[in-house]
Amino acid sequence: MTYSKVLTAEDAVKQISNGDTVAVGGAGGGLLEPTSFLKALEKRFIDSATPRNLTFIHVTGIGDRKDGGMCHVAHEGLVKRDIGGHWDYLPKMAHLASENKIEAYNLPQGVLSQLFREIASGRPGLITHVGLKTFVDPRVEGGKLNKVTTEDIVEVINIKGEEKLFYPSFPVDIAFLRGTTADEDGNITMEEEAAFLDNLAIAQAVHNSGGKVFVQVKRLAKRETLHPKLVKIPGILVDGIVICPEQKQTIVSTYNPAYAGDVRIPTYNLESIPYNERKIIAMRAALELPDNGIVNLGVGISGSVGLVASEMNLSKEYVFAIEQGIIGGIPAGGIEFGVASNAHAITEAPSQFDFFDGGGLDMTCLGMAEVDIDGNVNVSKLGNRITGCGGFINIAQNAKKLVFCGTFTSGGLEVKISDGKIEIIKEGKFRKFVNKVNQITFSGDYAKETGQRVIFVTERAVFKLGNDGLILEEIAPGIDLHKDILSLMDSKPKISSNLKEMDSRLFINLIEKEEDNHAKV
Repeated sequence: MTYSKVLTAEDAVKQISNGDTVAVGGAGGGLLEPTSFLKALEKRFIDSATPRNLTFIHVTGIGDRKDGGMCHVAHEGLVKRDIGGHWDYLPKMAHLASENKIEAYNLPQGVLSQLFREIASGRPGLITHVGLKTFVDPRVEGGKLNKVTTEDIVEVINIKGEEKLFYPSFPVDIAFLRGTTADEDGNITMEEEAAFLDNLAIAQAVHNSGGKVFVQVKRLAKRETLHPKLVKIPGILVDGIVICPEQKQTIVSTYNPAYAGDVRIPTYNLESIPYNERKIIAMRAALELPDNGIVNLGVGISGSVGLVASEMNLSKEYVFAIEQGIIGGIPAGGIEFGVASNAHAITEAPSQFDFFDGGGLDMTCLGMAEVDIDGNVNVSKLGNRITGCGGFINIAQNAKKLVFCGTFTSGGLEVKISDGKIEIIKEGKFRKFVNKVNQITFSGDYAKETGQRVIFVTERAVFKLGNDGLILEEIAPGIDLHKDILSLMDSKPKISSNLKEMDSRLFINLIEKEEDNHAKV
């Protein structure tokens, strides 16, 4: 027996025409990635040089930071324009953008996530404060990533005396999505997935644009056998199903039941983070955690704050929330960022961003690649390397308290930590505290206007953002103010009249001492 909605990925991509706009669901590290469609589209283009001049839109960075995901379709001629929330996971597409081979935009992840709902509803676009005074603001860069990108897709408007950004809607012709199980009518469940992301919003937007929605799934079920509460994409929105039994949950995990919420794993045996300068930063940031608060953690050093806080036995209760729609649990790090074990709830990403944008986060810990004297932060463009903002702008602009985490310099930094002090053995090649950031991913001016509390934590110093810029608040024991801090900053900060030493306990490896004590006993 054949089913009208079951087809091959090759047949699905044949329905794409020159100039179409294609929405690709999923997130970095293989999360909900519809890989079969991307590979089939690449093969069609290589074999026939069609379709051409496509516009791709992806809410996050889809790939593995190598040659997977959106890198499959990163071919000159196939791509006319790429509108992405993040670019670090798709280096081949980022290379096309940096070489001016395609038109390229970077918009906040939450904006793109919510914009699909506006498209689905037939509304003119998304109106929000998110992105004001950052590189997304058309008075700065308008989210454009290179010289060949000239069309404005963001506007400044005024509503009741307040500036807002307007992101216009546009029709979308094709959607490539992924789920776990489809029935014969195209109803899609996602029981083995680690997140729901933007799947429903994308499917509604494409369907209501008169386009076609194709979904990759692991298995096919009989008609009317799926529980209606488990259906995340109704069959009325789905035009084609591709069965891909070998699909993995992420590029790392074939299926981790703790990510899907099917099993809760014990947390007492989680591996400890190595004691070094990065852990010191995470420990100092953990001291800022609010009691009974809702906290977001970024990647890198900031992503380890929760685990470090557990090791420190801080007597505080808090719940983590990440932009992929997950609330509670233990967020994963590295290439699997965006999933979590032991989640309390898994919600849809557009709704999570509603919560974030409205001030629902009590605190966030995020990374910092560059910081200038005005408190502007860049994480989205490092030299010619395009990484993108992801959910950073939504989160950084709206959390009540913001803690940036990063080493004072980068590129070969070596330190010695002993006897409650830190010593710089070899300085990093690159300064992070610069005269002017390469790109404004976080606006210090906007933070001052809103009264946001902003702290910058490094292994040797802690700064806060004041009305006149950076203020040095704490210095690590063993650090020389002029040699190790001021001489390595392009612009000098104000120094607090109450300058104090960072807590010396941060510079003692308590876990190692505990192990020594156990050994002696």
